[in-house]
Amino acid sequence: MTSRLPGFHRLSVQERRARVLGADAGNPGDLPVALAEQMIENVLGTYSLPLGLVTNVLIDGVDRLVPLAVEEPSIVAAASNAARMIRAGGGFHAHADAARMIGQIQLDDVLDPAGATRRIEAAADRLLERANEACAGVVQRGGGAREITCRDLGDGLFVVHVVVDTCDAMGANVVNTVAEALGPAVHALAGGTLGLQILSNLADQRLVRVTAQVPVDEVGGVAIARRIVSADRFAHADPYRAATHNKGIMNGIDAVLVACGQDWRGVEAGAHAYAARDGRYRSLTRWTLEDELLCGWLELPMAVGTVGGATRVHPGAQACLALLGATTAADLAKAAVAVGLANNLAALRALVTEGIQQGHMRLHERSVAAAQRWQDGAAP
Repeated sequence: MTSRLPGFHRLSVQERRARVLGADAGNPGDLPVALAEQMIENVLGTYSLPLGLVTNVLIDGVDRLVPLAVEEPSIVAAASNAARMIRAGGGFHAHADAARMIGQIQLDDVLDPAGATRRIEAAADRLLERANEACAGVVQRGGGAREITCRDLGDGLFVVHVVVDTCDAMGANVVNTVAEALGPAVHALAGGTLGLQILSNLADQRLVRVTAQVPVDEVGGVAIARRIVSADRFAHADPYRAATHNKGIMNGIDAVLVACGQDWRGVEAGAHAYAARDGRYRSLTRWTLEDELLCGWLELPMAVGTVGGATRVHPGAQACLALLGATTAADLAKAAVAVGLANNLAALRALVTEGIQQGHMRLHERSVAAAQRWQDGAAP
């Protein structure tokens, strides 16, 4: 199915469902209360968000219909419009690293960090073997522990990283299991006091990079393209601007992850930590002007999964992954980051032209008015 669906926003909800899901499709976001009670504690009911669809997304030549669960007006429309502009330049191009997650083993009061490092490095093969025994299921799927590294943080604080390829799982449970399995052995080698044994959400060995080239005519000409580059430069230089710039990126990414049953909070934490990786908080994107092309680039950690977690039990998440056509974690990660780059382009273009509020408030006021009419009609 093509993601180029002109006029899709003018169809009724029933017509949209029939177009992309089939004539008899129901609400793909439904979650039975009985199932919700098995997912978390103290359940009172379920809480619904609007589930929309970003159109026009072309990633490495493959059309993707990307579901978003989000309450804020304009995010879906902005991403769809920017994806159309990017499509005119050949669409998005994406690369996802292997699904390598980091588990941390903390040790306090290590008196000889250099000696501890030597002993742990010498025992690395034995430690990796033990780690793989603890995650045998992942090993059977082609993943497993890949690397052991040591970090001396000073003042007796010493940390050992174990890197685990979690395949198509997000991998938190696997990595935590491995870290706890290795903790005593690492402690015996390093000395000191054994502390935390847990994954890191700064998954900087599991990056996704998405690029796009947009003909300048699609954004309104070379003068507007230059303003977009200038606005991006501002966000790279100033953390106050970068925070809002990156929030706009995460508008799209978080909404995809919510729709697909992911730990969006972990991805959000990792994204902002990655934005400050050189000691100063910066924008996650870079935009440049090359000849008649506006070139965009977005890179961030993406710890997502298409097996395990909520994707195993939530029918809405399963339906959204099927709609997206995400058969691997990499498929999902690339689509989420592509939408993030599209939302960033849309926001920057609005900021340097009409301003962010004109289009946003038009959609906001429309949604408020529609909600009021619905409430008035539903009132006894």
